[in-house]
Amino acid sequence: MDLRIVQLPKIRILRRPEHGLRALVERAPQAEAFTERVFEKLHPYLTWLHAARRRLATAAVGILTVWLFVHVTFGANGMVVYRAKRAEYQRLQKEIDALQNENDRYTGQIKDLKTDPRAIEKEAREQLHYTRPGEVIYVSPAPPQPQSPSTNAARK
Repeated sequence: MDLRIVQLPKIRILRRPEHGLRALVERAPQAEAFTERVFEKLHPYLTWLHAARRRLATAAVGILTVWLFVHVTFGANGMVVYRAKRAEYQRLQKEIDALQNENDRYTGQIKDLKTDPRAIEKEAREQLHYTRPGEVIYVSPAPPQPQSPSTNAARK
């Protein structure tokens, strides 16, 4: 354990408020001269800005309007994208309706095959080529496929 006395930090003496005020008063003429020089340099620009403020405001509103129109028309959710999405929605809705009609048709066929003997007989005759005793089925041969020429020279 170390019991040595460490040197205490120096105490900072604060200036009196009168000293700071005195320095401010002494530098006031320099600050006023600097402000005057800056104002003299900026005066023509400030005068022009004051005279043109209505034209500048009108131009700013015009630019904002044009930007807003472009954004609404061509933006991420603009009219162009909206119309494309609406067309896709209508196409998908038609596809859903067609699939629903097909589903209903298949549901009706399944119901008929479960309950109607004539539907069962029809499917057995068409797909499985079943016949009743004493019936004869005549099947015509498939028409021959024309052979396509293998080279361009044979086509001419």
